[in-house]
Amino acid sequence: MVPADTTAAWQALTDHHAALRDSSLRSLFEADSARADRMTLQVGDLTVDFSKHRITDETLALLIALAEETGVASHRDAMFAGDEINSTEGRSVLHTALRSADPVVVDGDDVVPEVRQVLDRMGVVADRIRAGEWLGATGKPITAVVNIGIGGSDLGPLMATRALRHLMPVELQIRFVSNIDGAQLDAALTGLDPETTLFVVASKTFTTIETMTNARSARSWLLAGLGEGAGTGGGAIARHFVALSTNAEGVAEFGIDTANMFEFWDWVGGRYSVDAAIGFSVMCGIGAAGFDEFLAGFRTVDQHFRTQPLAENVPVLAGLIGIWYRNFFGWQAHAVLPYTQALERFPAYLQQLDMESNGKQTLRSGEPVSYDTGPVVWGEPGTNGQHAFYQLLHQGTTPVPCDFIGFLEPEPAVVPGLDRAVHHRLLFANMVAQSEALAFGKTSAEVRADGVGDDLVSHRTFPGNRPSTVITAPALTASVLGQLIALYEHRVFTQGAVWGINSFDQWGVELGKVLATRVGNELADGLDDGPAHDPSTQALIERFRTHNE
Repeated sequence: MVPADTTAAWQALTDHHAALRDSSLRSLFEADSARADRMTLQVGDLTVDFSKHRITDETLALLIALAEETGVASHRDAMFAGDEINSTEGRSVLHTALRSADPVVVDGDDVVPEVRQVLDRMGVVADRIRAGEWLGATGKPITAVVNIGIGGSDLGPLMATRALRHLMPVELQIRFVSNIDGAQLDAALTGLDPETTLFVVASKTFTTIETMTNARSARSWLLAGLGEGAGTGGGAIARHFVALSTNAEGVAEFGIDTANMFEFWDWVGGRYSVDAAIGFSVMCGIGAAGFDEFLAGFRTVDQHFRTQPLAENVPVLAGLIGIWYRNFFGWQAHAVLPYTQALERFPAYLQQLDMESNGKQTLRSGEPVSYDTGPVVWGEPGTNGQHAFYQLLHQGTTPVPCDFIGFLEPEPAVVPGLDRAVHHRLLFANMVAQSEALAFGKTSAEVRADGVGDDLVSHRTFPGNRPSTVITAPALTASVLGQLIALYEHRVFTQGAVWGINSFDQWGVELGKVLATRVGNELADGLDDGPAHDPSTQALIERFRTHNE
């Protein structure tokens, strides 16, 4: 592994940035009438326009050289081969095996048949729920699925079920609980009938404190609601709970039939697992056949990422352009702006995918990183964001590179008689306009030409030169959603490979968990004799404990 800033390409990019940083997107477009066509690439159903970035052909050539010097292709090939590239945990990284149609060998065994077996078992249960054939303890069909998980066990399936709601039965509700704050569980259960509610408990170890606390409370709600004469106890739990876990003993102890436990593997991180057992609630919504389409979308981008030359590889180029801004312009943020309400949780999903993967300060070798790594990822769907934070995007002092995501057709209306076409036309027009306005701005001369007085010209001038990628697809299908997710997965991979960090552990999550367990015990039992907290923390613990005695 070669630290990125020791490469010849890094130094060349530093010199190139000094020469290019004052150029404008206006001038780049004026000098190259074919720029938009030349810098727009296709992967599957996704059309990805990189033309509104502050890059030239030389920039791209130098970024590709950086990828070559830092071993992006060999690191990618090692991932697909099942090598233990998660070096701090000694694990393979094979989320791509979850959707592979070809053999994937780990420790001498092809894991794909086992993955397919779990998916097939999931599909039987999911399709029975959709068909009204899965009956609760009192003989009534399930009409509500409540997913209890946190982190990757929540963000992925929540995002996907929101995105694909137009493909789901109207009569089936799918709700999510993640926060240990009981208010979220309370809200999720409001209006539900215990007789027709199924809980999905998603925890690899079946020990995650937030998930298991919520699951136990849900179990109590269920049993209290079913009443003594309704087949309560273990039989009721077996009819109203399924588990997504690897801990069969813990699942059985909870009361869940292990026949309804769907497994996953150490070589899949939580934030990369929506396309396997963690996606069970998604499968309940779109069915086994729809889930196969979802997986096919992932597979399309996996194949592109694995086989295309770096200079034509869309996820690689997206990652490298992000490095150009993070490391050479010094910009710290990246905004994801989907122009469809269906992708309202996509930015939050990508926050975990990107920031948990690449929020690292240590090289894979164990040495400290000497350059910036992962950006702050954020965003909201358009046009809501336009009335919230786009002021900063247009006229703030620090540019924020943006990804605009839009579709040529709206999702079909669920409500009969609603004409989506006029809404969608305005939505798409806003996306195109915002990307153009960020890129080209409005000069003071143009402002004056509109008749604006001199005292307001500076206020109404837009600097432009704010870069963005525009990603479009014909429609938001299950396959297209899989393609979008895989595009960002491999974008994140590319950046981690260049930076020389391990994108597949998350030690930064652990310290807070450990301290929370200790503080929780102290809140219940009083301060212990362990290492002292600082005085303000100790006072808060004592205040909470005595208030609740």
